[in-house]
Amino acid sequence: MNTVFIIADNIYSPLGLTAAENFKQLKDNVSGIKLHDDKAMSDQPFYAALFDANKFSAEEDEKYTKYEQLLIATVDDVLKKSKVDPANKKTLLIISTTKGNISLVETSALTSALKKRMTLHSSAKLVAEHFNFINSPVIVSNACISGILALITGMRMIRAGQYENVVVAGADVISKFVLSGFQSFQAVSAGPCKPFDEARDGINLGEGAAAVVLSSHQQSATDIKITGGAVSNDANHISGPSRTGEELFLAIRKSMQDAGVNATDMEFISAHGTATVYNDEMEAKAITLANLQHVPVNSLKGYFGHTLGAAGLIETVACIHSMKEGIILPTPGFTKSGVSQRLNLGNTLQKKSINNCLKTASGFGGGNAAIVLSK
Repeated sequence: MNTVFIIADNIYSPLGLTAAENFKQLKDNVSGIKLHDDKAMSDQPFYAALFDANKFSAEEDEKYTKYEQLLIATVDDVLKKSKVDPANKKTLLIISTTKGNISLVETSALTSALKKRMTLHSSAKLVAEHFNFINSPVIVSNACISGILALITGMRMIRAGQYENVVVAGADVISKFVLSGFQSFQAVSAGPCKPFDEARDGINLGEGAAAVVLSSHQQSATDIKITGGAVSNDANHISGPSRTGEELFLAIRKSMQDAGVNATDMEFISAHGTATVYNDEMEAKAITLANLQHVPVNSLKGYFGHTLGAAGLIETVACIHSMKEGIILPTPGFTKSGVSQRLNLGNTLQKKSINNCLKTASGFGGGNAAIVLSK
């Protein structure tokens, strides 16, 4: 079975346009979440991490949407870093997203042409053709576990010998359609989000993109590996997570078994940590069931907002840089624990050698996913 290395990575967010820029901002405790008063998106002011409008080319808008420009920018960065050839038949592109080009319904008449333009495979094809990928792209869209599920998919393809290199990219943008959906659930916080805190009351949305190149060929002695991954489903409720955490625990346990590590080997957990009452409680229970409550854990939602289909990838890239630099980032907004299980949460930056890291994700429809990253 082939070892899977991460040989290049990128984050493209309101905090910066490269992984290095983003990680510097995180170390400086800078958040991309701001108060926005935009009547085109919401009748009420809202907190979110959004790009400035001038970040995107009006000239490019005629050919590529904002969502596609995000994907192109972040894929371009990792291809240049890795020097992987998209036209090689052993190279694949996987795209993760939840909403894709759904925002087009707000600006255009719903014609048959627009319906086709909005399909995820249409935008994926445009991105693939931009870089001359010879293989048809694979699309992963499974609510907020999409990014982690895309990484697991790529890992399994390389392990099976189907491909030598897999570019995994994810992106989502925030529009009135997206924001109003979360507002209808009363899931949007009135202020900056507070993951795992006793005063948490909901999410802040964010937009952004990230990409990594997975490879069976190690390029550097510092390349981080994906050593395990697994998925599960609550089968509990269309939007509400499990009340016991047993199903996320199952994904965590299987990912650790896949990686050949146990609870004593794990040194850091990057949680999904949306700051909703039920998600954070469920995750705390799952982490405790896995006997990982002693392991330092954080949530990055207070920096990036919840970036939906890009979240798992953005946060995985942050994990990679945390491992390389020996740093555990704080959880912005966290002051006092508001979950029933005692977790090792912090609100200050810590120095710590990290050899094995667990990244989790959960989403609507009961999806759960976990991966293990190792040096």
